[in-house]
Parts: sequence; C-alpha cells; structure tokens
Amino acid sequence: MKKEALGKCPVCNDNLNITRLQCNSCGTAIEGNFTQCKFCKLDDNQKDFVEVFIKNRGNIKEIEKEMGISYPTVRNKLENVIESLGYSPKSAPKMNKKEILSKLSNGEITADEAVKLLSE
Repeated sequence: MKKEALGKCPVCNDNLNITRLQCNSCGTAIEGNFTQCKFCKLDDNQKDFVEVFIKNRGNIKEIEKEMGISYPTVRNKLENVIESLGYSPKSAPKMNKKEILSKLSNGEITADEAVKLLSE
C-alpha cells in the first residue's frame, strides 16, 4: 500500500515542505526544498469530497445523494475546499423566495434549510 505524504504538520497544522525525493527503482536521491501541490494540502475528508464532486461532474443533486448530505452541506464543503486551495470564497448568491420554495418542492433542500434561507 502506497502512503501519501502529509500536507500539514500534525503538531501545529502549518504546511509541510518536502526536503528529499528518492527514486524507488535506482535509489537516486534529490535534496532541496520542494513545495507540495495544492491538493496535497487538503485533508482526507476534503480529498474524498473532491473525488465525489469530480466523479459526479459537479452535479450537486448527485453529490447529495451519494454522500447523504443536504444542499447547504455540499455548498459548505465546496467553499471549504476552495478556501483550503488558497482562493477567496465568494459569498453565495442570495436566493429569492420563489427559488427557495422551488428547491423545497423539488426535495433539493429540507424544510429546516428553507426556513434558514428565508430568514437570511
């Protein structure tokens, strides 16, 4: 089983740098100060979410179904990943009452979620 490099320090949660790379075949080693890709810095839950998101081609209804979570939870997880990748989160556009009631009617959100959205 192949192990992934840690992206965050388990003590202080700061980013880790890779300082040594080694070839499994010939043993050649390269030392330096290497940065990790942005996705390496995501935690396991975020990586799992990104995989489900990509597999479902960003279809939030399918993501909800596969993960057993609500629309707002999918949005929150997506915003969390966006922020972890170093991008500024954009505030979600406000839905009008008609859109909220339509989502409720289609089963895209729960009654509690609709109440919350209507009170914002």
